[in-house]
Amino acid sequence: MRCIYVLDILNGAVVHAVRGERSSYEPIAGFSRIVSTSEPLGILQELRPREVYVADLNLLTGRGDNLAVIKKISAVTRTMADTGISKYGDLDRLPASVSLVLGTETASLQLIEEAAREKRVVVSIDMMKRKVLARDPELAGQTPLQLLQRLNGLKLEGVILLELDRVGTSAGLDGPFLEEAAAIAKHPLILGGGVKGEEDLKTLQENGFSGALLATALHNGRIPVERVQ
Repeated sequence: MRCIYVLDILNGAVVHAVRGERSSYEPIAGFSRIVSTSEPLGILQELRPREVYVADLNLLTGRGDNLAVIKKISAVTRTMADTGISKYGDLDRLPASVSLVLGTETASLQLIEEAAREKRVVVSIDMMKRKVLARDPELAGQTPLQLLQRLNGLKLEGVILLELDRVGTSAGLDGPFLEEAAAIAKHPLILGGGVKGEEDLKTLQENGFSGALLATALHNGRIPVERVQ
């Protein structure tokens, strides 16, 4: 079971993401029991995670970027990154070693299909209250499960089911939905949002998920740091 440590970066600092309400995110050190800094490389030095998922919240909100620090992160540990990719030219912003996360919130279906033919791509099905977040009508008009079925025909490293309204809440799992998703998907599935403890990780593994994005449950001590090491 891949336990992937999450770095949500805003203005150069790692922040505590809650329910996708980006305007209220605060530096992680003020919340965490396991880190003493909100500086990304300092956190990596303290925790030594085996792999990380990075979200560049500046690029996702159209206010600058954190590309320089993401490049440094990728030199230290295995990295996948969501940098708000919305056009073809965005695909070359990071080193080839970084797995590009194309989120439905910013990328079109056409761009996802083009990128999958040429790059190492992970697709993130971004959801709010189980509706796909997307600018592209072709994506927004589908349910998460319909989109998962459509992605089966592409060459992808994996698919993230990102439940933004559950991020930072430790709300637990929606078992029936995740079972349906696992039955449909032909790619490795990763869950983001709501994981509250070890039991959830066990359930995900039993349901056929390959991994989970972890932040809050690590910082509040419900999942031991060793899980991401």
